[in-house]
Amino acid sequence: MNNGSRNPLTPLSPYPSAPAGQAPRRPQPPLSPQPPLAPKGASPPSERRPDSQRPLPPRMPASAVAESDNRATIPDTDHPAAHRAPAAEGSGVQQRGADRSIHTIRQLVDKVAVPRLLLTVEREGGIVARRTFTHDGDLCRIGTHSSNDVVLRDPAVSRFHCRLVREDGTWRLRDSGSLNGTKLDGVRLRDADLPNDGGVLALGDATIRVRPVEAGVESDIPLIPSFGQIAGVSLPMRKLFALLVKVAQSDINVLIEGESGTGKELVANEIVQHSPRMEKPFVVVDCGAISPNLVESELFGHARGAFTGADRDRVGAFEAADGGTVVLDEIGELPLELQPKLLRAIEAREIRRVGETRPRKINVRVISATNRDLEREVNKQRFREDLYFRLAVLNVHVPPLRERADDLLILIRVFLNQLGVPHEERLFPPSVLAELAKHDWPGNVRELRNYVERCVVLETASPASQKLHGGPAPQVSVQGDARLPFKIAKDGAIDMFERAYLSSLLEDAAGNMSKAARLAGMDRMYLHRLVQKHGLRGQGGSNGSSPPPSR
Repeated sequence: MNNGSRNPLTPLSPYPSAPAGQAPRRPQPPLSPQPPLAPKGASPPSERRPDSQRPLPPRMPASAVAESDNRATIPDTDHPAAHRAPAAEGSGVQQRGADRSIHTIRQLVDKVAVPRLLLTVEREGGIVARRTFTHDGDLCRIGTHSSNDVVLRDPAVSRFHCRLVREDGTWRLRDSGSLNGTKLDGVRLRDADLPNDGGVLALGDATIRVRPVEAGVESDIPLIPSFGQIAGVSLPMRKLFALLVKVAQSDINVLIEGESGTGKELVANEIVQHSPRMEKPFVVVDCGAISPNLVESELFGHARGAFTGADRDRVGAFEAADGGTVVLDEIGELPLELQPKLLRAIEAREIRRVGETRPRKINVRVISATNRDLEREVNKQRFREDLYFRLAVLNVHVPPLRERADDLLILIRVFLNQLGVPHEERLFPPSVLAELAKHDWPGNVRELRNYVERCVVLETASPASQKLHGGPAPQVSVQGDARLPFKIAKDGAIDMFERAYLSSLLEDAAGNMSKAARLAGMDRMYLHRLVQKHGLRGQGGSNGSSPPPSR
């Protein structure tokens, strides 16, 4: 038959026919049946290669992390088996869908020893006692409140008296603004390193002997290089990422703590973006940037005519975020008289607009952030204890940049990519990175970003001054460094002056921003921005240097 038709009984060949003018190909034997689908990366029995020659599995993206059994499942639409026809019924061969196949890769984890402390209560309430505790973890809190890791029954001990924190391989003892102070081996202190062989703590009428011991357990820390837009490869950040993966999937209230400039608002945003409420409303309220007279209206809304200037009804942040999440940034700045209303809104899940008597039901998740030590604020009676525990169902601590120097290079790359100049990484050779690692970064990640932008504009890596965080304010030098360009030297002198002046101002005002603004004769909001710029929030009343009052 030469009319182009074919015999319908003749099976189609899987190979193409020979073009016109060429000799026809030799008939090929029919294809053998396909073997059952093998796992991704495995070769057929007849083609199995030695382990040394097998291809490595593809890199697992961070978004594909699964929490169960440390495994991640990744769809593979490029696998040849993904396009096979489904098996016939009764064949006994179970195949995956024709649109994709799944392979499993074990998630990489890092074994990290969990630090351990041995604490012995030798005296409690003026009476000889003998209680021994073994604490595993990076943070050990001591006080009379039941939420502490070590609970003391002593009326001379504060609710949140002190804490032992593991930083850079060393235990640090920090007083939490206690009423009667904390002593280490007879010396009263606020912040000090614990000796390697331990020491004796005196808290009120209680005495505790503390001794670091060999770690007894290990923790699995996933090797996750990022969580959303948050990047970092250091151990503190990988611990944070592992915690955020669990926090994001829950619906409980979270308190994010950290110094100014560490990226607390970004952490809150990523928690929301990875949560079941990601498609719901998301409202952020900066409690430190709102006038105290308008905070209630900002949070709960108001009715028309509720006060002078209220010419229309207004929906508050909680009502606008109904079904979603509200982030209360700088919650430590919330006026004390408004805290009971916020407490009721969280407990009863209802709000009442200013000027109205009818309550409105709401369903929101509350994420709070602060650079203040709220436990210290509770001891000083500047923050309600019941509200603190409503907000801090789970605490998330964002480490400062000085504790994650290993992340400097990756953060610089992130900032350069955001600025659209990734090739400018040449400005930061290893010698510059080594100098940056010595800097204390009081402004944390925000200060680093400003530094990178300045270097890109000036096309040179200017030196970073080595300030000691929490130490005495640097003295302003009137004699400039002629080796630096005039603008850089001038900006450095202004920066040193502002930091020294603000440190002294906050100390004189005991951390009260309104009082500090009046003493300086400047606008309160401008002072607020300067304090945030230099990372000095809380150096006054909350973390000041004046000794606590004695009972």
